[in-house]
Amino acid sequence: MDARLKKIIDKIEKKPLREKVANLIENPSIEIEGKVYTGIPLEQSPAGISHHHSYPGGFIEHVVATTEIALNLCNVIRQIYHGKVDRDLVLAGVILHDIFKPLTYEEKDGTYISTPLAERMDHLTLIVSELVRRGFSLDLIHIVCAHHGGDAGPVWPRTVEALVVHLADITDSRLNSEVLRAARYLSREATGEELQPANSKEAFEIVNSKVAEGWKGVQKTVEKIKQKRIVA
Repeated sequence: MDARLKKIIDKIEKKPLREKVANLIENPSIEIEGKVYTGIPLEQSPAGISHHHSYPGGFIEHVVATTEIALNLCNVIRQIYHGKVDRDLVLAGVILHDIFKPLTYEEKDGTYISTPLAERMDHLTLIVSELVRRGFSLDLIHIVCAHHGGDAGPVWPRTVEALVVHLADITDSRLNSEVLRAARYLSREATGEELQPANSKEAFEIVNSKVAEGWKGVQKTVEKIKQKRIVA
């Protein structure tokens, strides 16, 4: 198991839930009609094809970032609003909400495309059905089922925990997609060529260079990134 995911799972205090989540993370697969689907390894998978975290390693990066946002929201609820929230359910929901996305992606000619499985079932349907099969609680299944919200998903969040995961997921997805978009735009305007950031680090380098040094800074940063890629 990736050490970053293990660190999050270890934060789950209730042992039965912690063990059930760990078992699924250690073998993120699903069997349908006798065929086992595994997909891209979690540590190599993106979290999206085009909108956010659409690069190798993006999946775990998204989970880690969303976890941090969700835990901070839990602190706000407890310390400022004096409300109640089950941190264990929030942690489990964040870890599992996109866990079957890697099953729906495959790499072809340097880009990610949908798998034949994804043409029949989306990642949300896949994970909800597997959580039901494995006997996870209704509260956790609802969190995963509602993480897209009612506009983009099948149901609105109906619990505080589901709302926290939904908001954390949206926040990190939007943050990442906007920074990637900004980096592409800046590189195009500065050099005449749109550079596709290979990861969030490159995207933030480009955006920060515009703030620090203007368009010349963007030009230098884009050139530096290109040179690094050639060497690699």
